[in-house]
Amino acid sequence: MVRWHGPSEIAFRLRQETRNLALLARPPKLPEGANPRAPFPDPAAAVEALRSTATADKIVAWADQIALHRFPLLGLEIDTGREIHWRRDYINDKETGTDYFRKIPYLDASLTGDHKIIWELNRHQHLVLLAQAYRLTERREYLDEIGNQLDSWLQTNPLQCGINWASALEVAFRALSWMWVDHLVGEFLGDAQRRRLLEGLYRHAFHLEANLSVYFSPNTHLLGEAVALHALGVMFRGTAGAERWEALGARIVGEEMERQVHADGSHFEESSYYHVYALDMFLFHATLAQPSKQYRNRLECMAIYLEALVGPSRLIPFIGDDDGGRFFHPYGPRDGFAGATLAACGRFLSQPEGIYREDELHELAFWWLGPGLSTGHIEGKRERVDSVRFADAGIVVMGSGATQCIIDAGSFGPFRGGHSHADSLSIVARANGHDLLIDPGTYTYAGDSPWRDRFRGTAAHNTVRIGGLDQAEPAGSFGWRNPPQVEILHWQTDVSADFLDSSCRYRGFVHRRRIFFLKPDFLFILDDIEGDRIEAEQFWHLRGEVEECASGCFRIGGAGTLIVNGDAPELTQGAEFGWRSPAYGWKEPAPLIISRRRGEAAVQFGAVLAFSANPAAGGLVVTIAGRETEMILTGPWNSAVRFPNAGMPVPVLS
Repeated sequence: MVRWHGPSEIAFRLRQETRNLALLARPPKLPEGANPRAPFPDPAAAVEALRSTATADKIVAWADQIALHRFPLLGLEIDTGREIHWRRDYINDKETGTDYFRKIPYLDASLTGDHKIIWELNRHQHLVLLAQAYRLTERREYLDEIGNQLDSWLQTNPLQCGINWASALEVAFRALSWMWVDHLVGEFLGDAQRRRLLEGLYRHAFHLEANLSVYFSPNTHLLGEAVALHALGVMFRGTAGAERWEALGARIVGEEMERQVHADGSHFEESSYYHVYALDMFLFHATLAQPSKQYRNRLECMAIYLEALVGPSRLIPFIGDDDGGRFFHPYGPRDGFAGATLAACGRFLSQPEGIYREDELHELAFWWLGPGLSTGHIEGKRERVDSVRFADAGIVVMGSGATQCIIDAGSFGPFRGGHSHADSLSIVARANGHDLLIDPGTYTYAGDSPWRDRFRGTAAHNTVRIGGLDQAEPAGSFGWRNPPQVEILHWQTDVSADFLDSSCRYRGFVHRRRIFFLKPDFLFILDDIEGDRIEAEQFWHLRGEVEECASGCFRIGGAGTLIVNGDAPELTQGAEFGWRSPAYGWKEPAPLIISRRRGEAAVQFGAVLAFSANPAAGGLVVTIAGRETEMILTGPWNSAVRFPNAGMPVPVLS
């Protein structure tokens, strides 16, 4: 169903179509004598700084793989064979033609395949990797491969024709890749081949200008398109359209910084992975523009939020959607991408203390900023805070040393909550470099796959599901109906303990979750569910080897112990919900504990996560007396916490 925003959108789309048809009829030609240059730092210094490093070795190894046409894409490896079919989904063996791009039904996977897999290859970020490898090694085969692939693509993807023009964001990604290719190896390609590359780039800019996602996807799509359009305007200064592109791109990016980033630094899509995505885009733009103090301060807030999310592990917790892509250098484990982003932010903002490590500079910062000094300064220093609430995001981080817990007590994202998961009050927990309670990830965006709804549904998260129903109703691949009402009732933190009291209302039920972190050893969780004829399930998704060491007591990979008091808790793996997706397109079985309880008007669950493994642990006893609930952890720990109806719980045993 197409939703229109009135006459202004209709007029906007008519102008778009007029421009698109004009570009189809008369593709623009780069003026003779034009010699555009990408506005990036001289790569020679970065190349020299990276020689003989582990990063350089990885770049060359990936380049060798790509030269054989084995492409590491998302969580997959695509082997195209000798000839690359740029419009083919190699996983589902579907390929489309070169009709006018508006005629390509790219959202219908039965006809076109998974467009995301096609587009990931056509972002051409692998060509940047080949260019980096050439600069590091001067091996001619990398340069030849770049030239051959560019010529192949230009011949088989005419301007405005085919699936690879159907998304303006994908055009933006490809344009940025080509800019980097020209910057790194353009002088070595030969005049004729470089001219073809530059003219292709020039045409990408015209297409971007005509197809900005002002109404279609005014989120990271519009942001990425504007970032690329501004960069192209800077690169092509002095040629027709460039001044307009630079100004328009800069204006939109500035507006999106204000619209998409909350005051607490979180990105409005309420997805940790998309937060990294957006932060990279905003930062890259800042390296080319001269952003205002307000822009830089908001950038810093985004970095602080990200640093709190990744904690001491430096790994991204996959809260909300994870699309598997990356703005620059999409290689390596997806949950490790935040480190390089924080490093580049720290270098740009002149904040080396605490925001990044030196070994995280190689992927982004050296190429975007050069390996030298930073480019600016934000006044003041900040201390690392282990426990913090981000009010706009509804995210609460509880931390103590190497232990970290993250609770999602926020609302769904904007519009129809397209990148949100039905994960209200879910918990992610880590200790001493080990994942204990995990968010399983995303796996797929394909609307015709049952896995899309399984991975984003309530049962795929560490929370409570009632009546076998998600907390909201799926409305297509990127939407929800009737999202829950989520509220933080109380938050308190001090050096010895953190406490969160929050609630989630949906479908006539109320789920209240109270979480008490008795630092640094125990996380106590008390779930109360109210409503009529309750059938509730409490889910715990775990990482590593899990064994039941006593009734309701589960040891997690030698790093922690989970004790639950539901009826006959079940340890399973695989099946419907026991899965984990480390990257888009890849899933693997993972341990899952399910507890169940029924009641006419109310049920209660208790759980304790101990941040140590103790096979001699006993069980968990939950008793209710008047207006208080007491959770007693038996065995050698001999600990208990009394939860009053309101306010901070109190430890009562030692």
